[in-house]
Amino acid sequence: MPVTTSVIIRTYNEERYLDELLRAIAGQKFAEMDVEIVVVDSGSTDSTLEIAERHGCRIENIKKSDFTFGYSLNVGCRAAKGEYLVFVSGHCIPVNGGWLEHLLTPLADGSVAYCYGRQIGRDTTKFSENVHFCKTFPNYDKLPQKGYFCNNANAAITRECWEQYPFDESLTGLEDMHLAKRLAASGRHVGYAAKAEVYHIHDETWTQVLNRYEREAYALQSIAPELHFTRSDFIRFFFSGLFADLSKAVEQRCLRSEFIEIVKFRLYMYWGTYRGSKEHLELSEKMKMAYFYPKDQERKYYDN
Repeated sequence: MPVTTSVIIRTYNEERYLDELLRAIAGQKFAEMDVEIVVVDSGSTDSTLEIAERHGCRIENIKKSDFTFGYSLNVGCRAAKGEYLVFVSGHCIPVNGGWLEHLLTPLADGSVAYCYGRQIGRDTTKFSENVHFCKTFPNYDKLPQKGYFCNNANAAITRECWEQYPFDESLTGLEDMHLAKRLAASGRHVGYAAKAEVYHIHDETWTQVLNRYEREAYALQSIAPELHFTRSDFIRFFFSGLFADLSKAVEQRCLRSEFIEIVKFRLYMYWGTYRGSKEHLELSEKMKMAYFYPKDQERKYYDN
């Protein structure tokens, strides 16, 4: 009897890429797997739910006010039937038909308990984010890897491990690294499968870029409180990243067209990291809305 695999997708107004994602999942070549798709939606107002229904997805609805990354994934995992639980963002697209097989094989053969795959940019991806993807997600496997980095935009875990270590629902991000750290401490392994490749399409405004890095830095305090990102770190990392990106732009003969975007991306990336790392207050409703639903804010948290 086929082993059921559950693909869990968190959505909020993901109509732009969801149909392409679901068609790509349906086209996977892992014949031995019986695949179901669980969509966890937190109040979409576009055609996200209609697209999910058209593709036969199971839909789990949660309140917008209840959303965190960990909570939405736990809801999806509880609803799922699979022995393997696959996580993919609603704005990620598998690059080829072997994505699912490459992501699940290290789990099936027992090499690792938690596996994440490669992410690359597409035509609308910012230059510096492409550079960041190449550095963070190289073209070679790490099975298992050292450390506890992981990314749920493209990842899979065994049900047994998730049941033992459900996602922390209080974090503003990095719920994947938090779980991976607990697994590593218990003697389990995390791995990286380079051929399990997806396009990760952010299409973010600059405020959203700032939000993302601030939110992740805020969460990192709970995961690795020994890490500190100071103002001098901001200056050092900003200029280091800036010069590296500018050098690549020169090599690719696109410095003039990409210069301003490179500067802004690295500035917002590291300024967001600095802001999030120095924020020690309790997460307020206002901050939560800015972190998770920046498009819905008439007045941004950062304007105050």
